[in-house]
Amino acid sequence: MAILNKRAHHDYAIEDRFECGIVLRGWEVKSVRAGRAQINQAHIYIRDGEVFLCNAHMTPADQVCTHETLETNRTRKLLMHRKEIMKLIGRVERQGYALVPLDLHFTRGRVKCEMALARGKREYEKRADESKKEWKREQERIMKKDAKGRHIL
Repeated sequence: MAILNKRAHHDYAIEDRFECGIVLRGWEVKSVRAGRAQINQAHIYIRDGEVFLCNAHMTPADQVCTHETLETNRTRKLLMHRKEIMKLIGRVERQGYALVPLDLHFTRGRVKCEMALARGKREYEKRADESKKEWKREQERIMKKDAKGRHIL
């Protein structure tokens, strides 16, 4: 089960995608597996050559241990190769890109974060994308057929 950031494609034009590991505690992995995480308001920043995910909210699962303090919005470290991080630093600082989390998913039993190097969309670009989506929906509605094969209008 993947935890998606639906606002990312609406607010940003995606340039490049990267998959990275994420440092989690046991109860956080359980909440991701149960689908109790949200990354809609999350963002990624780079500090001292390390990449961090901030504002990702993970609601504790039912069977959480009681001896550990639970921080639902803590900053989590992302795991990437040093060369990839250096490329990201150059593009974010010099070219004005943003790092946006796209989804959290499992790969071979480990939680991975797919992030994107993206540019913010302007308001008129968002409106143009929305009108394209509406036109596609309208086309599908027009082309839809009933059970006997006739077009429905």
